[in-house]
Amino acid sequence: MRDVSSIARVEGPNLTLRLIQPEDAAYVHGLRSNPVYNTHLSKVTGTADSQRKWIEDYKAREDARQEFYYVIERKDGTRCGLVRLYDIEAESFTWGSWILDENKTRKAALESAVLSFGIGFESLGLARALVDVRIGNTHAKGFYRRLGMSEINRTDQDVFFVYPQERFQADRADHMKIIEEAEAKL
Repeated sequence: MRDVSSIARVEGPNLTLRLIQPEDAAYVHGLRSNPVYNTHLSKVTGTADSQRKWIEDYKAREDARQEFYYVIERKDGTRCGLVRLYDIEAESFTWGSWILDENKTRKAALESAVLSFGIGFESLGLARALVDVRIGNTHAKGFYRRLGMSEINRTDQDVFFVYPQERFQADRADHMKIIEEAEAKL
């Protein structure tokens, strides 16, 4: 990977991923503390100010290329979600902290996944993504399976998936076609 600026902003047909900034703290805190969206997330404590401090501390991990946290935006600049690549190692990354809100576009789940996995696989050159999801999050588990992930482990609380770069590359064009066709129907 070149420098972080090459992945600071990633454009898709309908969405943009941009690296999170301290000014996003109130949005992140509001989203993560909203019971509509946080059912399957780890509990949030603190305030928007403590979220700002977390983001400021995270920026050092971003500079060290250990973690990348993105705000998902529609093309008009309206924020509609979050996604994070973390635990970055020589061959893999963990993908998560994924939330989409009521402002999302029609195929935002698929597009934000394709864009963010593209960062890990194409820009960072990693071989596989690891994903864990709460057992009760049937919607996300179904999405991950449709995307082509394989279950590799399970605990009483979580299901763990792996997503190989080869599978992403094989399916990427079809995913993009679905996104573009959905937008054309609007």
